Amino acid sequence: MGHLVRISSPRTVAVVEVENPVPGPGEVLLETVYSGISAGTELTAYRGTNPYLASEWDPDRRLFVPGDSTMSYPVDGWGYEEVGRVAAVGSASDEDLVGKLVWGSWGHRSAAVRPTEYARARVMPEIDPIMGVFGRIGAIAFNSILDADIHLGESVVVFGAGVPGQIVAQLARLNGAHVTVVDPMVARRDLAERLGADATLDPTAVDVAAAVRAATDNRGADVVIEMSGVYQALHEAVRTVGYNSRVVAGGFFQGPATPLQLGEEFHHNRVAIICSQISGVGVHLQHRWDDLRMSRTVLSLARDGKLALHDLVSHVVPATDAADAFDMLDKAPQNTLQVVLDYTGETA
Repeated sequence: MGHLVRISSPRTVAVVEVENPVPGPGEVLLETVYSGISAGTELTAYRGTNPYLASEWDPDRRLFVPGDSTMSYPVDGWGYEEVGRVAAVGSASDEDLVGKLVWGSWGHRSAAVRPTEYARARVMPEIDPIMGVFGRIGAIAFNSILDADIHLGESVVVFGAGVPGQIVAQLARLNGAHVTVVDPMVARRDLAERLGADATLDPTAVDVAAAVRAATDNRGADVVIEMSGVYQALHEAVRTVGYNSRVVAGGFFQGPATPLQLGEEFHHNRVAIICSQISGVGVHLQHRWDDLRMSRTVLSLARDGKLALHDLVSHVVPATDAADAFDMLDKAPQNTLQVVLDYTGETA
């Protein structure tokens, strides 16, 4: 028997037994080694705030519409930051894959079946296996960098120093930007500085927009990237960016946007707010970039020592303790960053 993580209802998590899957022709069986918890998207299901729980997503019109919810409790095996080992194959021609480590998205479950070509495209590079949990979240961060269109020597401000924000800040530096990271948590600001941020700001202690303008001859930031998913931060991002410039909104915002005052700097400074979301890439780049290439690039940068990912892992806990891990992320975000579920002490 295997198991998966079930969100039974808001703030209620259980680990339940399930039958192990069997690979068919052209498929592989992946036994999970590590599984990372997304402190953004996954917590929306844990807290009950995800819009899929309250309305129906119409994929043809790409609209949320009244009706039955697209997602309902229990939510089984949700998650998108996994690393697994190929334990079996369904076709003899794929036996070369047995034993290889693969990163990907199959949720918090001890084993999963995926197509052979899916696995071949995601074989781990020669790095610590736990780094594979950053394949997907790394692509989300990378996509924000592509949407930001950063140029050498520009001033970039990153709001939110959680996992995606920390990766964004490092990638922006690799693009040649002067990077300022904004976060109310001192531990996250300290980590951002250790990982190369040129400056950090506490939004509860300083006027961020004023501080950035003082440091840029009153121009404001060339680009601001908002990764926290907090509306107050998005409003401050609009205040912080320069005239005729862009704010990239990469966070997953929940509920009404009441802190936004769009008649102020947004209107008077001709600010563009660009949504960055992993379902697609900017139209001018989609002929060259997709999420697989972005993920591979992030993991290659980590392998080459150009991107620090291991520093972002704050906790590694047994997968059977998933309920405690979600509770910790929900109640004590100041003490956590990337929380990883460990399956290595068990048999799938």
